[in-house]
Amino acid sequence: MTNDSIAPKKTIRIQDVALAAGVSTATVSRTLSDPEKVTKETRESVFEAIRATGYRLNKAARNLRKRQAGAVLVLVPNLGNPFFSQILAGISAGFAQSDVSVLMTDTTVQHESGKSLVDYFLDSRIDGMICLDGGLTLDDLDHLAAHNVGDKIVFACEWVHGSDLPSVRSNNALGAQMAIRHLYDLGHRKIAHITGPQGNVLTRARREGMLSERQRLNLPARDDWIVRGDFSLQSGRDAAQKIAAMSDRPTAVFCASDMVAFGLISGLNGLGLSVPDDISVVGFDDIEMAEFSSPPLTTVRQDRNLLGRRAAQRLLERLKGGQTGSSDLNIDELDVQLSVRQSTAAPPRL
Repeated sequence: MTNDSIAPKKTIRIQDVALAAGVSTATVSRTLSDPEKVTKETRESVFEAIRATGYRLNKAARNLRKRQAGAVLVLVPNLGNPFFSQILAGISAGFAQSDVSVLMTDTTVQHESGKSLVDYFLDSRIDGMICLDGGLTLDDLDHLAAHNVGDKIVFACEWVHGSDLPSVRSNNALGAQMAIRHLYDLGHRKIAHITGPQGNVLTRARREGMLSERQRLNLPARDDWIVRGDFSLQSGRDAAQKIAAMSDRPTAVFCASDMVAFGLISGLNGLGLSVPDDISVVGFDDIEMAEFSSPPLTTVRQDRNLLGRRAAQRLLERLKGGQTGSSDLNIDELDVQLSVRQSTAAPPRL
């Protein structure tokens, strides 16, 4: 058999789908682009005709006609951090039923400024953006707004203080209050805190929640019981050295992230201190490792998958011309829970 004897494969066109469904080509196009605008019977007829004919929509050509890229960009401050895994899974799930592709970039590998982010839009590579990085500045956002793309951005988890762009976040202050109250109920009165990186909005929110609850419970306040960290394992281990060396050592520590808590526990163990027998430890995030660490970590749980799905939904709404104004409705704050495990116990008897 030669190549000449092989019949060329017939190209299935939208007209073939319309003929099989008994509708116009305009109706087929409307069903594919906005199915809610046609009746259920019409949708079923069109989709059955698509299956029967084997028609494949040329998304690239359609996006070109609409002057759309058909993709969104997710800015992640560190793709290697396990905290982001469930958020990214939620974002992917949120776009699963749409025609939008999800691209990701690690901002620790390449610093992204407002000027470089504009290029993604101007080069027609993306239609919108979900930002998990709170390192952008108001100047960056102003630059994006100056190019008429500022309304196509949604923040997830973090946000930029002073910006009214939509933000899907957990109730960080409440989570910190829950952590302090849990330690107080166990009998702890000398409670230290390891913060996140200086200037970060999550650091500020969790620190303020900790301070307000400490004041409400009339707990002793000492400046040296607040130790600077940066959400990393190493900062937790470094803090262990400082805490162990304190003459008036706290009996419990609230950490601004689970990674800090893991580093702290490792550092304390290396110094001969036991968790929770000598010092109780609470984290924040409830990443997958928290349940399987030694000891299993008491921590504030964020629903990270839901956070990602909500962020995707908010961006889809904006791309369709939904809410874009300055309003408290732009903040979607999710509830948190306390997952109590074996890293906390009553303070040691002296």
